[in-house]
Amino acid sequence: MRSEKGNLIVDLSFDFALGIIEFSETLEKSKKFVVARQVLRSGTSIGANVREAQNAESKADFIHKLKIAAKEADETEYWLQLCESSKTYPTTGDLRMKLTSVIKVLSKIIGSSKRNGNTKSPNYQISKLSN
Repeated sequence: MRSEKGNLIVDLSFDFALGIIEFSETLEKSKKFVVARQVLRSGTSIGANVREAQNAESKADFIHKLKIAAKEADETEYWLQLCESSKTYPTTGDLRMKLTSVIKVLSKIIGSSKRNGNTKSPNYQISKLSN
């Protein structure tokens, strides 16, 4: 069961996904359909995997799902860099800065969960199987 109180990585990744949706729509208006779909898929997948991690069945599952979110973040960064480097694509605005924040928080959560045996990661439910 997911807690309703604020969760930094859930909030950051959700806010980022909203920005990605808007940017994807801008790309589509510019007829950049292939990149728009790629950015939309990878950029919204970050938050979906973070949310899925909140209901992980074990610590290993929690870490695994966050690692998938980190991989999607890396792919999204690639697509945003391509857009920024191309003269014919619209500007990415503050998406790169928001993505950097998401990546940093994901990295810290993954690292501390692995290093410290941290079972108190945001909304991680160790008693899930006892219900």
